[in-house]
Parts: sequence; C-alpha cells; structure tokens
Amino acid sequence: MEKSSTSASQSTEPQPRRLSCSTALVVLSFIGLSALYNYLPSLSYEGFHDQYYDALVGGAVRHCSPARSAYGRFPLQDDPFHFIPCTNATLPPPLDDPDPNGSWARLFDPNPERWSWGNTAVKQDAQGSDPYAGRGIYLCGYLDVPLDYTNKSEDRIVRLAVTKYQVSGLAREGTVAGASGSKSERTIVIEPGGPGGSGTSYVWRAAEDITKRLSDGKFDVLGWDPRGVNTTSPAIACFPYNADRDRWFMLTGQYREVSGSPDAQLELTDAMNNATFRACWERHGDLARFVGTAFVARDMEEIRKNLGEDELTGYLVSYGTGIGQTWANMFPDSVGRVILDGTEYVRDHRLLGGFGWTALDNATDAWRDGFLGECLNAGPEYCALARPRDSEPVSLQELEIRMKKLVVSISQRPAAGYLESSGPSLITYSALVGAIYSALYNANSWPALAQMLYELEAGNSTLAAAFLEPSEWQYDPTLPSPSPKPSTDELGSLVICADSYDAPLPPEGLVWWQFLWANMTTQAWISGNSRFFNVFPCRHFTTYWPQPAEVYRGDLNHTLNNPVLLIAETYDPATPLRNGRRLLNEMGKNARLIVHHGYGHSSRDKSSCTDAIAKAFILDGTVPEEQETPCYADEKPYLYGINTTQVHMQAAGTRDPIQVWREHLWQLGL
Repeated sequence: MEKSSTSASQSTEPQPRRLSCSTALVVLSFIGLSALYNYLPSLSYEGFHDQYYDALVGGAVRHCSPARSAYGRFPLQDDPFHFIPCTNATLPPPLDDPDPNGSWARLFDPNPERWSWGNTAVKQDAQGSDPYAGRGIYLCGYLDVPLDYTNKSEDRIVRLAVTKYQVSGLAREGTVAGASGSKSERTIVIEPGGPGGSGTSYVWRAAEDITKRLSDGKFDVLGWDPRGVNTTSPAIACFPYNADRDRWFMLTGQYREVSGSPDAQLELTDAMNNATFRACWERHGDLARFVGTAFVARDMEEIRKNLGEDELTGYLVSYGTGIGQTWANMFPDSVGRVILDGTEYVRDHRLLGGFGWTALDNATDAWRDGFLGECLNAGPEYCALARPRDSEPVSLQELEIRMKKLVVSISQRPAAGYLESSGPSLITYSALVGAIYSALYNANSWPALAQMLYELEAGNSTLAAAFLEPSEWQYDPTLPSPSPKPSTDELGSLVICADSYDAPLPPEGLVWWQFLWANMTTQAWISGNSRFFNVFPCRHFTTYWPQPAEVYRGDLNHTLNNPVLLIAETYDPATPLRNGRRLLNEMGKNARLIVHHGYGHSSRDKSSCTDAIAKAFILDGTVPEEQETPCYADEKPYLYGINTTQVHMQAAGTRDPIQVWREHLWQLGL
C-alpha cells in the first residue's frame, strides 16, 4: 500500500555467481515446464504468477538486458500504462516492489508464440511473413493513481491493473508504417459492474465481441480492475483463504425460507457481518474509506487522460452505469460517446438498503413470462420442462405449480447428490434459488436450467449437483499449494456501504432489518434474499469507517459535452426498466433511452435495432431524435440460432447442459 519509491539496501556480503542470461532462461524454462507439466490442468493464472514472479524478476533474469522481439521492445517509452503483450506471467508488480517499472519490463517475453492474440480478423496470405497479421493483441499494463484524491499530502497509491485489446495488433519491425500496431482513434472503456467486477477479466471474456458489435472492429477496448478488486493493488480480501469464507458463508448465507428461526438467523448473520468488517479493518486499515464510487469515477477520468483522448468513449454495464452516472456529472466536459447498459439509478444507492430493495421489480416476471412461458412457446423439442407428463400439453399455470412444489420440497428437505469429482453433496433451497436467479441474467442458460429442473423433479439430482457445486465453493482443493490469493468478495459490500454511509440507521435496530428481509423475500422469492444480503452488512460500516473520503451527492442533470445513451431492459432481473426512465427524466436532453424488449441482464438478448443505434452512436456520435426508442430482441429464448442453419438446430438439442452452465457462469464472471 505504501508508495513504491524506496531503494533497496546495499549488501556487504559476497554476491553469488550470476548465471548468464541464456543459462538462466534455460533453467527457468525447465522449472516452468516442469511445473506446467504437473499442474497445467488446474494451475491458475494468479497461482503461476505468485509462485514464479520472484524467480522471473528477482533472480538471475533481473540482470539481463531487456529483450527485443520481432515487434520491438515493450513497454514503449513514455507509455503511461506500461503495456506489454499479455502472457501467463503479466500481473502488475506489487506495491512493495522497489523498482516496479524495471520488474515489469523484465516480464516482457520476446516470443510472440506466448502472447495472447485475438482471433483472425482478416484473411491473410498463407505466404505472408507475419503469421499474426490481421489479429488483435491483448496488452497488459497498470496505472498508478492516488489512493486519496482529496489529500495531496497522502503518498499512498493504488496500482490499477489494466488490459487492452488492440484491434490493429502489432507491426513487425522493418515493415512499412501503417495501421498495424497503432492505437485506434477512440478507445472503448468498459466496466462490468458489481461492485467488485473485474474489468480486466471482462476484456478477456468480451472485448472482441464488444468492438465488433459497437464499432465494426475499429476501436480498441480497455478494461481495468477497480480499486480493491482482483489484480489491482491493494486488493481487498478480508479472509486469508477462500476456504475460510466458504465455511462461514454456508452458515450465514441461508435464505429466510429455510431458516428455522429467522430472528436467530439474522442475529447470526449480523454477528458475522460485524466480524467480517472488523477483519477488513484489521487487514486493510482505512482502505475502505477510499473505494467508493466517487473515487472509482476519478480513476476512470485518469484513465481517459492517460489515453490522450479529449473525451471518453465507454460501454459501462450494471453497477458500471452507476460509475458512469457519477463520473459524467463530476466531469461533464469529458463525456464523449458513453453507453450505460442495464441502468441503475445512483440516487437509490444513497438510501439505506437502497441497492437491494429498489432492484426487485422484474425477477418474478422474468421467471414466469420468460423462463417458464418461453419454454412452453418453444415446445418440448427445445425445453425439457415443456415435455408433457401425460397426454395433455403442459400449461403455464400447471408448470408454475409444479416448479413451486419442487422448490418448496427442497426447502423442506434438501435432495441428496453425488459427484465423482467432489463426493456427496446436498441440493439446498438457497443454492437452487441462487442458481435460478443467476440464470435470469442470461437467457442462453435457460435450456440447461430447464433440463436440470426437469431431472431434479423426477428424482435425479446429478445434474443439479454438477451445476451448484462450482458456484457454492470458491476454494478448489485440486489446485496446487500454495493456494491462490483469496478473492476480493468483500469489496462489493464496502462500496455499497460507503456510498450509503450517511443514510440514518433505524432506531429499531435489527427489528427494522428483519421487516426489510421479510418484505423483500415476499415481494421477490427469487432475488429478495440475495439483494438483502448485499445491503445488510451496512449496519456496521460506520463502526469502523465513520466517513468515506468522498461521496458524490450532486444532481444527475449537469449539461454534458455529449448526451449519453441509456439501455434499459423490460425483463432485467437486477436493474428494472424504471431505473432507466427515472434517470432519463432527470438527465433530460443529456440522455436518450433505448427500451430493450428482451430477457436477461443488460442487452445481451441480441436486438439488431439496439445494436444499430449503439453502433451509430459509438462510430458517429448520432443519437435518436426521440427521448425514448423501443427495440425488440431478434429471437426468443430456447430458440436462439434455431432458424439460422440446420447445424444450429441440431446443436441446440445436443449440447451438454453442464458445458452450457459452465459457459453461463464464465460469462457472468462467477
């Protein structure tokens, strides 16, 4: 956490004989290959870095001259992001590294075969001298920003991890200067939400699709891990190991419907929330004062300035729209072409519990009209739950009653499960409802979920166990020791609570929170528990951090350099349509709204109408004349791609549901 400016002390002891660069690299390569041979199936990116970072930058290789590749040497001089081609070792140097820039430069691997290239963008001549021509490149870097923007005497810093997908790839040395290897005219800055979502991971998952969708592949895409998150330093994890968090979460994360005594469960969870925030204080001191949305917005402005772009171009999703609203009104002259998709309304986040109870509108409707209703519309060939139990077709009312009966039965007695990979397990109510809620974020997962529920209803829990096990546990016992760094889950609670720190706590204490819990779960049985647990820890925030360094409490109607484009969805289970309409009403002429008629969280349910408006906005800055424009999804759930080709039709009925579910979790960043 300290500013990285200290110099290494000089040693008077005899120095060991140093290996030559070539010998050192051979030795390290042998070590690395041996490790990969033994651990590749389960070795994580962070785990590899933690084990071999010191060997790579602190040992014999430290004394080698910077390597040069056929594409030149990285990082480029005066690059504020220190970008080098991404490999499995390119995590930013820790804050206590006395020579971070030097250590980082020594992580540059001159072998392009080990770089992370994008998919081929254009057809290349097989005889060409550059096998990577026409392919984008993933570049990894970092940006140092102040920990506290409000106190110039504070010398601590935050080292933001940054990843960019450069659409033009890289140019080989000696080639005629051209578009290859150059920065695009604009950079689409992306943020996936959370709070606590990793922007660097979002780049890996979605950058190539985003640049194609929004700019015909013309603009670079950049994401960052917000302060406290993932590979940004300092990262805020309040448990030393993920296994510790898993253990306590299984005790405190039980949903209200399966709590033998809701009062006792609330007392237990409240005590653990207090213990967790104390652990955050013990491990990270005052850092929670500096992670709120206002500072994240300032970080985004620093990214814009260091990109050298007069105005920011962005695609910000979910909680990212809260960052965007805050940033736009703090820096109205910097607003370029910014899309806020899956719109929140940040005024809600200033209220006690507002992040939770204002988000319940759509989950039940998305379940009934979407997951169940569209299943029956698609028919039994594409949705298992549409298969008749007798000779009569399944009705929506009948299916809804069946699913309610299944869920209630699980609440009364969990189903026994077994997997060869993990042994015995239980299909619990809390885990099952959590899986249903996550599926409502992404309608591509619905055929797999329908198959799982169909089998569970028939008494076969194998598929349910396979679905629920990966999302229940963060600790993975198959990974080699030492364990990877713990995940930064607590960051989300700290941001939510910092943003609402001045909301008065109710004098009724836990009685008020018990009423809120009951009200939320009654209103939305699918999402009520999850959203309640998002906000319940805030009861203890000011005990440890009486006041964040900065919160934004201004209006959202400042005159912007350019209008922003809002996208709000009719069946979004997390950010209701009314959020977008309330924000539009306050922003007035500074915004336009697409009402996206579809399923899932944000506009992932593809609409050619939505995409055409978004692309015209990003490429040309044009917006619809009307304040609100309706757009409709091109296809229906369960039938995505069915009418495109016969191949798709065959694939839809034969895809492994476990693989579909894994893809779903990966897309959500879980």
